[in-house]
Amino acid sequence: MFAKKNEKINPLPYPVYFSGILFLAFAGLAISIYLSISHFRVYTDLGYKSFCAISKAINCDTVSQSPYAIFAGVPLPVWGCLAYTIFIFLTIVQIWTGSRTRLWPLLFLAALLFSLHSIVLALISTIYIKSYCLMCILDYAVNFGLLFMVWIIRKRFDTESLFEGVLKDWAFISARKAALCTGLTVVLAVTLSLVVFFPAYWTYSMPAQNETTKTGVTKEGFPWIGSENPRIVIEEFTDYKCFQCKKMHFFLRQLIDQYPDKIQLVHRHFPMDHVVNPIVKEPFHEGSGALALLSIYAKKKNRFWEFNDMLFDKVASETQFETKEMAESFGFDPQAFAMSLNSKESRIALNRDIIDGLKLGITGTPAYQIDGHVYQGYIPPEVIKKIME
Repeated sequence: MFAKKNEKINPLPYPVYFSGILFLAFAGLAISIYLSISHFRVYTDLGYKSFCAISKAINCDTVSQSPYAIFAGVPLPVWGCLAYTIFIFLTIVQIWTGSRTRLWPLLFLAALLFSLHSIVLALISTIYIKSYCLMCILDYAVNFGLLFMVWIIRKRFDTESLFEGVLKDWAFISARKAALCTGLTVVLAVTLSLVVFFPAYWTYSMPAQNETTKTGVTKEGFPWIGSENPRIVIEEFTDYKCFQCKKMHFFLRQLIDQYPDKIQLVHRHFPMDHVVNPIVKEPFHEGSGALALLSIYAKKKNRFWEFNDMLFDKVASETQFETKEMAESFGFDPQAFAMSLNSKESRIALNRDIIDGLKLGITGTPAYQIDGHVYQGYIPPEVIKKIME
């Protein structure tokens, strides 16, 4: 029933191993395509939330929002699509060779590189992002599966050392100079095209304020931008450390730029920072409360909207910020600016915004009050359509 110690185990038919490798490579390609689409939608689709945005620790969207998701100006999953496509191509070429040994050493090195890359990304998620993407983890499993399957096929059907096999593979490819040149040219052209022409849709640039941009303060004392006599008033409750807030604010600022006589955007603070917000019980969006206090100081100096846009545009994605540099860039007194973090008046103003948000039933950001209705997360398309009519 059991094989004896020295009894040779007969390998499965060669097509079984080959088919398994091809299946895993196509699975990796499919995952990369999904992650590429998801990355694009995270930055461009106002209401998008991936199915694996489950919690703070398990959240594909948080990983997509990280600067580590971009390499050489191109999203990592797009590079993954290119890598898996090349792997699949070489695997299919392996059939064409009519050999059970050729190209597997090179494919083993490729799978090893994929696996090492997975380890690096897992460490980055653990140490820096502090959040994990389920689809990325599945992709890591695919990479290790490819490495194991290629190792098995070499163990079963190849007696060459890895070094010897790689040399023979290179000699095999070099003997077909026309095909080699064509393949390298295509890969190089695609790579350069991605680096040079790939659109940086993940970067947001707020519309510049000019003499025609109207701003003011409501009778309650809240800063507004847009129309003095608007058709619709949008009251936003936001957090400077919230990515969705940044995305929605960028969209609303663009909308105001297009319809300056129709919309008035009123800003309210609702930092999801446990230091200032009683609804937050554990550390979350740390520092957003301090940023809100600094923006209240900027409001006193009649520079709120410039400062507000700067926070969303640059500072929100940073873990630390220097008050002295921020103050000097806006012409504020550095000492007074830093002391505003402990200003009783500023804290009262911040608490007022938070309490008003809690009364409206707001539990997260962003949130919007429009015509007496509260919308959390994003503004429904039908409401936006009404604005644009």
